[in-house]
Amino acid sequence: MSSVLLSSLPAVPEWVRELPTPAIIALAAVGVPFLAIFLNVIRQLVIPRGKNQPPLVFHYIPWFGSAAYYGEDPYKFFFECREKYGDVFSFILLGRSITVALGPKGNNLSLGGKVSQVSAEEAYTHLTTPVFGKGVVYDCPNDMLMQQKKFIKHGLTTEALQSYAPLMYSETEQFFKNELRLTSGSSPKTFEVFRKMSELIILTASRTLQGKEVRQALNSRFAKLFHDLDGGFIPLNFMFTNLPLPANRRRDKAQKEMSEFYMGIIRSRREGESDHEHDMISALQGCEYRNGVPLTDRDIAHMMIAILMAGQHTSSATSSWTLLHLAHRQDIADALYEEQVAKFGNPDGTFRDVTYEDTKELPLMDACIRETLRMHAPIHSIYRKVLSDIPVPSSLSAPSESTNYVIPAGDFILAAPGVSAMDPRVWEEPSTWNPHRWLDEKGVAAAAKESYSGATAEQVDYGFGQVSKGTESPYQPFGAGRHRCVGEQFAYLQLSVVISYIIRNFTLKLGTPEFPQTNYRTMIVLPLKGTTTFTPRKRAI
Repeated sequence: MSSVLLSSLPAVPEWVRELPTPAIIALAAVGVPFLAIFLNVIRQLVIPRGKNQPPLVFHYIPWFGSAAYYGEDPYKFFFECREKYGDVFSFILLGRSITVALGPKGNNLSLGGKVSQVSAEEAYTHLTTPVFGKGVVYDCPNDMLMQQKKFIKHGLTTEALQSYAPLMYSETEQFFKNELRLTSGSSPKTFEVFRKMSELIILTASRTLQGKEVRQALNSRFAKLFHDLDGGFIPLNFMFTNLPLPANRRRDKAQKEMSEFYMGIIRSRREGESDHEHDMISALQGCEYRNGVPLTDRDIAHMMIAILMAGQHTSSATSSWTLLHLAHRQDIADALYEEQVAKFGNPDGTFRDVTYEDTKELPLMDACIRETLRMHAPIHSIYRKVLSDIPVPSSLSAPSESTNYVIPAGDFILAAPGVSAMDPRVWEEPSTWNPHRWLDEKGVAAAAKESYSGATAEQVDYGFGQVSKGTESPYQPFGAGRHRCVGEQFAYLQLSVVISYIIRNFTLKLGTPEFPQTNYRTMIVLPLKGTTTFTPRKRAI
């Protein structure tokens, strides 16, 4: 039979047989990829897609798919595909089938999905576990993660946040005076704002949540460990597990050393060798799961690494974007300064300290932070692994379809809350940074905030206490559903204190003629070469 089949194949042309071997190899190297691309295009154009399958974004290169189109500017990709295919569509990303579900209802499809249908753990564990460590976050069953989030909330009580405010302010003051050498008599200085905010955010977080010992250990060695550990958060590691890259070897070495560092602190405290305040380590010590199994020292160490890494990225990005916008909008910066004067000003021109309660009574400050989070969501894409087929509601399927789509088990579903937050169908002038939209009690922003975390929002207990579900709000700055961030109040406090100090003491100006572009090639959405000039105010305190 095989000889019959072989004899039916067309003969190799004589001119090909006469080519030297290197030429034949070169011809194959060009011809095989060309043939693969040709067949992939023909397949998409000729073979009809399954009736229940979402439309597939057209792509030329098999396996590689839409990686370049999506990776260069995800939001441009999402909006252009929505215009062509609707709110639900699929694309190929390095061999994986990804289904995107846009809009509030699309976000709810994955972020509000049942644990039997979607899994964050299977989507992210190969990226996060080598960085955070074993047994925590996405390297454990979802029920255990929910209990871990409840443990973390023990270190985020109102009393704890009240004690954190003056520590944050003191760290900010010392950073500008000692590290940046910016005081009332200094000349203006220009910095790459994200670099400096990253340094400041880790200082304020370490002095409060992380603990006094961590703050005292912040030296060049710790900075290198953090840098090497952070190097594990590269998009390539999301798609491929444990590639033999130098960055991954440095990541693994740093993870081990950082774990030992935290376990050393825990041992010293247990032996009474350390004088410490109430921080996250003390809150986690003694915690037990519902089955009676206590957190081990290594569990606590890995949770502390996760807290450090997660909060560092988002707060550094958000504070940087906020300062860049204030440097670009002097009118809003001036109004923010006047708010500080009205709330904290003393008769002699000085300011009193910021308290936790104060940060809840700064409407313009709150509006600036919220508007920044609306325009610059730290994460542009949120993935879930599909565990069982997900029927797509008819409201999300294309109007011309007579049947609903089904997202099959084994695929990935992607939510992009940033699309809803920048959707011109929802927001007026969505590309304009306008904090005043949040001060309109009857506006779209107020309604979005209410549906996300207001008194009328649906409340759910996923295992870490009552929380607003928020999965169908067009504004989801800290995630939604069971994976909503428990550090939301800490982040608002941190951002408010840092920005309060800066706006009291400095005027800001962009260091470039144009507002900085966005860098989408990192895991967190960051400003691309955003510089700001800090000029000390004459009456800086």
